[in-house]
Amino acid sequence: MRQNNAGCLTGLITGFSRLMLLMFWLARPGVMDAMFSTFLVPCLGFFLLPFTTLMYIMLQSSAVGGLQGLDWLWIGLAVLLDLASIAGAGYSNRDRLPANFPGSTPQGG
Repeated sequence: MRQNNAGCLTGLITGFSRLMLLMFWLARPGVMDAMFSTFLVPCLGFFLLPFTTLMYIMLQSSAVGGLQGLDWLWIGLAVLLDLASIAGAGYSNRDRLPANFPGSTPQGG
């Protein structure tokens, strides 16, 4: 049976973006309030797409005329990083489903 020892690395990567978002919000709450008109968008970003939300905040807080040009490339890379982390977590946890659950990996016998 294969051992999966990437748990700490996965936790560090996913926790980093959420920790940085929390630190930015605590350090500069006025900037967060100016960027988002409601609390729902950054809250959803915190749970669903943390790298994308963090990249958007970093780029938007330093941009003068809004996001332009290569800024959208960085946003796209952050979306890909978020999707890769979600897919990687799903792939690494695929064997944790019970054997009779739909979508589980069949156990060799």
